[in-house]
Amino acid sequence: MTRHQRNCTAGTVYTYHERQKDAAASGYGTNKARLGKDSEKDFDCCCLTLQPCKNPVITQDGYLYDKEAILEYMLLKKKEIQHQLKEYQKQCKKLEKEEEDSKKNEHEKRVRAFVESESNIISSPPSAKRARMEAPSTSNGASSVSNMEGGKHKELPSFWIPEHTPDAKPTLVKKPDKTVYCPMSKKPLTIKSLIPVSFTLVDKKDSKPLVAKEVRYMCAVTHDVLSNSTPCALLKPSGKVVTMECVNKLIKKDMTDPFTGDTLEESDIIEFKRGGTGYASTGAKAATKARPVMMAS
Repeated sequence: MTRHQRNCTAGTVYTYHERQKDAAASGYGTNKARLGKDSEKDFDCCCLTLQPCKNPVITQDGYLYDKEAILEYMLLKKKEIQHQLKEYQKQCKKLEKEEEDSKKNEHEKRVRAFVESESNIISSPPSAKRARMEAPSTSNGASSVSNMEGGKHKELPSFWIPEHTPDAKPTLVKKPDKTVYCPMSKKPLTIKSLIPVSFTLVDKKDSKPLVAKEVRYMCAVTHDVLSNSTPCALLKPSGKVVTMECVNKLIKKDMTDPFTGDTLEESDIIEFKRGGTGYASTGAKAATKARPVMMAS
């Protein structure tokens, strides 16, 4: 008798944790686990390094990167594109050469056929005709169909390797796209599109490293502490970070950057993509794992 059956028989309450434990032990059903804080990155961390940014920049879509990390990523992608482009150009030259050789062979074949047809017009001497008539012929006058004739046994492909089968075609390299894309939004990314971010420190006198600080930044206008549970945005002209509450209640009234005095457009207010802090916060999800299910008879 399982613990669930014992609990049902005794009339006791079968808790959620007990059900999860029994489901894991049985090997059936779908497992669900709540994601905690450690499963999500902080709002001020780089999307590549997952560490607080030393020199933060943000894309127009709200994804934050450390400038050194994103430039290194773009450089790596540029090198990959250059390598793919060289392979593509090499393939194009090879295909052009194969096409020229094919045309040349076809021309030589036609010339050879023409020469043979012209030589057949000249009558052969009687001795040559007599020699052909007396020469032994193959069985039933048919030529050999063996694939081992003429040293072909050395050229036979390895039938167990797909690339060496008779019907196999060479894998063609596609022309590479020269555009570098954002690793998060998958949209085109350029150095000019990266916007510098100027966070406002809560305590400028604190000499602790950013990683060791539990509270790092605050709103540049209201001085509210910024966290994953606090939606925040960047003002593009000044690069300052403020809360969305400040944007909605103060800045959108006159659409003016309070630090530079520039008139703001909707595109100048870039909301940060948040990571979430747990099951109940924005952006967090529950991980699921599907397993075998027992069918009812």
